[in-house]
Amino acid sequence: MAEVTESKPVGAPSSASFGEGGIVDAPHRHLRLTWQLKTMLPVVAALFNGLILFVIATVSLAGPERHTVLLMAAIGAIIVCAVMVVTLALVVRRPMLELENSIQRVAEGDLKATVTFADRNDDIGDLGRNFNLMVTQLRESRKEIERLHATQMSRAEHLATLGELAAGLAHEIRNPLAGIAGVMDIIGRDLPATSPAQDVLKDVREEVLRINRIVTDLLETARPKAPQIQAADLNTTVDHALMFAREQAKSKPIQFRCEKPDDLPLVAHDPSQVHQVLLNLMLNAIQAIDGPGTIIITVEQRGLMAAVVVADTGPGIPPETLNNIFRPFFTTKGHGTGLGLSLAKRIIEDHGGRIEVSSMPGHGCTFTVLLPVAQSTAVTSAAPVK
Repeated sequence: MAEVTESKPVGAPSSASFGEGGIVDAPHRHLRLTWQLKTMLPVVAALFNGLILFVIATVSLAGPERHTVLLMAAIGAIIVCAVMVVTLALVVRRPMLELENSIQRVAEGDLKATVTFADRNDDIGDLGRNFNLMVTQLRESRKEIERLHATQMSRAEHLATLGELAAGLAHEIRNPLAGIAGVMDIIGRDLPATSPAQDVLKDVREEVLRINRIVTDLLETARPKAPQIQAADLNTTVDHALMFAREQAKSKPIQFRCEKPDDLPLVAHDPSQVHQVLLNLMLNAIQAIDGPGTIIITVEQRGLMAAVVVADTGPGIPPETLNNIFRPFFTTKGHGTGLGLSLAKRIIEDHGGRIEVSSMPGHGCTFTVLLPVAQSTAVTSAAPVK
């Protein structure tokens, strides 16, 4: 009642299969005792010892009587062993075979597999009830995953349709918009410099530019452009974005602080797209601060990544809003499109990086942009990740 099974060293490819005694692996063989043999060995040993003592105890009996007693004792021992084997086969072996078969069905994807011995009022019954409960939970989890997958696919198709529609509308809007901007320039040149209409024309130009930015965001969201990644100086990209942000904040009592290391290695990025992302984060920080405030931009290296941290002293973002800020078209601004952060996240992920956000209401907000260091400089300048 011994089996030859197979086992594998750690790290070897798995080639497991279900055998009669359980899961069998490869490639090294060794001898394994079955549960029947493990159960019967102590019983047989005890009966054998009992027989030896019985033989010693019956030495004083006459020959025929002694032989009769020993024969009866041996027959009794055999009967005891047989009853135990049958009992174990019915009570333990049969449910174990059923459980083994059910486990194999579950492994093959059949989550309707159950065991029939779960109504027993013993340890085997507890095992069956726990197995049936586990399978039920797996079945419910799979249904939920399938439902969520169907929902996500439907939403993706919906967003794809909206994206195509938005791209078409953006092209149709941009053409007459260019004509309007040209007419405004002509009218502005014809009007006297002191004419009150000059102020109106200025407002119209600003609105045309705002519409053009919205159309541009729609186009970039619907038809994203692949980044032209190169090993470039991230500090320079940050400086350019900071210069534009300072211009936007001239009329506000907002201070900027920028901390950059001089020995930052080259970073693999598209300067134009990353400039767009950083400027968007800085403009969001400017809009979030109501009154005096500070925006701190920190550039640092974190292992094989370069980090740009944009922190502000604004009111922060509520927890219920924080989970949705990267969703397309989600905005808490009355004049926003809700595409800025969604577009920023996609751009950074296209660079092989990630964007993180943390905030506490009343204590400002912090965005962290992580980009990979250029491979040629990563080995010589890597530092421990903070």
